[in-house]
Amino acid sequence: MSLNRFLLNAFQVRRAPTLQRTFHSTTLATMPRTAATESFKFNHTMIRIKDPKLSLPFYMDTLGMDLVSEQNMGDFTLYFLAFNYDGIASLPAEQKAKARFNREGILELTHNHGTESDPNFQGYANGNSEPGRGFGHIAITVNNIEEACARFESLGVPFKKRLTDGKMRHIAFILDPDGYWVEVVPQSLSL
Repeated sequence: MSLNRFLLNAFQVRRAPTLQRTFHSTTLATMPRTAATESFKFNHTMIRIKDPKLSLPFYMDTLGMDLVSEQNMGDFTLYFLAFNYDGIASLPAEQKAKARFNREGILELTHNHGTESDPNFQGYANGNSEPGRGFGHIAITVNNIEEACARFESLGVPFKKRLTDGKMRHIAFILDPDGYWVEVVPQSLSL
């Protein structure tokens, strides 16, 4: 099965047959936005983590994200991370907080205090197995996927899917400290 066919099958919407017939790789990028939605952005997604002493180094050192802000809320702490392509990580704290909600591509890590030392804590569902199947993964793009995967391997990052596994040999999946899947995609991928 070609990658295009795989993606078309993956994005089928059974209740909207007109979308199925008109879906094309450029359709979504060129759809007109209305005045009511023209300022909307996909700002962030949140995942829960067991231990920030493990998760923050993974996202910051292994993946190269920057800590945009940290907010201790008493029972839990929020960590907002992003790739620093717009200089947000170097802004003063007050400007960072404002800029955090005016950009795309933020990852929010939520640490509920005590989970890191609770021997009975079973961890969070990553969404890829029962019970709790739903959320699947986050994804990053890289310039050279072979070099990125070799680096992850040398750092001891666990893989869910290596480049050599399965039929889709142009993507990989690594696992974060909580078992969330992180898809690694080449920036040159075209569908």
